[in-house]
Amino acid sequence: MQKREQNKQGGASGGSGTPAAKRGRPFGSGSNNAAASAAAAGAAAGDSAAPSTLLGPSLQVHSAFAEQNNKRIVLALQSGLKSELTWALNALTLLSFKEKDEVRKDATPLAKIPGLLDALLQVMDDWRDVALPRVLTKTPRVRLLGANSAVTGLGDEYETFNSGDSVPHPSAGSGSLNKEVSTQKIKPKPHPSGWWLDEDGLFNLDEERRSEKQQCALAASNIIRNFSFMPDNEIAMAQNRHCLETMFQCLEDYVTEDEELVTNALETVMNLGPLVDLRIFSSSKPSYIKITEKGAVQAIMGMLGSAVKAWHCAAAELLGRLILNPDNEPFLLPFTPQIYKRLVDIMSFPAGDSQAAAVGALYNLAEVNMDCRLKLASQRWAVDRLLKVIKTPHAVPEICRKAALILENLVLEPQNKPMLLAYENAFADMLFSETRYTDTFARILYELTSRPNNKVASARGIWGM
Repeated sequence: MQKREQNKQGGASGGSGTPAAKRGRPFGSGSNNAAASAAAAGAAAGDSAAPSTLLGPSLQVHSAFAEQNNKRIVLALQSGLKSELTWALNALTLLSFKEKDEVRKDATPLAKIPGLLDALLQVMDDWRDVALPRVLTKTPRVRLLGANSAVTGLGDEYETFNSGDSVPHPSAGSGSLNKEVSTQKIKPKPHPSGWWLDEDGLFNLDEERRSEKQQCALAASNIIRNFSFMPDNEIAMAQNRHCLETMFQCLEDYVTEDEELVTNALETVMNLGPLVDLRIFSSSKPSYIKITEKGAVQAIMGMLGSAVKAWHCAAAELLGRLILNPDNEPFLLPFTPQIYKRLVDIMSFPAGDSQAAAVGALYNLAEVNMDCRLKLASQRWAVDRLLKVIKTPHAVPEICRKAALILENLVLEPQNKPMLLAYENAFADMLFSETRYTDTFARILYELTSRPNNKVASARGIWGM
């Protein structure tokens, strides 16, 4: 991506300097180098004269675009027409895009465009699984988006007019069309076996249309994901039941859904995790898709148990964020044995981000109550892998510190001491070898052996006495 500084340097060098080449057009690619240089110089001059309010380093979208076209964007999404959908999705993609290190103060918040989120969700609900084979779809759904349009522009359209119909011409007559033609409804040509060509028919040959519609659903999911990164949109999206229901249904159907769509839905929920209240699925707000609190947690468990690294990492981080809300505890605690088993397995993966997500989730879960700490301590290989995480150099030192604090939380429970006494020598080695966590392991050994409550601890306890 060409930087604007390069264009400035090219303009400052005067007429003798060669301006920067356009993206995708190397030097000397044209037959007339002088003409190419002049065109590039004109483009550079136009770029330098561009207003300072343009978004991003190379995205030429004015900040007031959304305010001036907010109603048109929503209506275009609701129309179901290919040209309108393409324009709206492209515009929203540019408005919602943000560079990693870009500080953008005029990014478009979702609240400024009423009805936009529901329109995007409608595109996802109606078209997200439209390109799947019939054997993979669970139950047929009535497709409503664009149902009132005879011609949508998506894929191979069928005959719109009957053979006897005459196409009206705007110049015929005195400004008004024939009464018969104006009152006649435009309908597709009847076909004796038309149900074969229906969307859920037996012999559906219009795969192009189905694929294009699913691409629109993917683009809508990507826009919703981008919106979830904006702080101004978090509350509005986390309190929208339709949004959460659609996202969790995509997670629930991850076996048959497009992988990119599932990834976008998972990242959206993860970004909204600290604000998500699972009780919204049983609230009085209007429901579009029947999802219960238990079904939502089971959908996350499916992501946690998947073999895709990006999915189980995001699911582990999502669980760690959901448990921060005390209202979510009644729905998550019944699944803690399965959660602990899977998180301990993820800690054994060599990837650093997998370990970081698992340790972060375990740290938040261990802070909940005594029952969580007891179940975690009794989980096989839990203590061994926490010690391994501390010993292995990690790119983020905070992960090692959280692993040590998890062990400290476990040893604070008297019922865990008999199990943790088996690791007394390992804790003592960590006390002298890992100088960064000396205080933590000193407290662990003190709590473990200073106040023995059984004969085994009295015989083995030597630290802190």
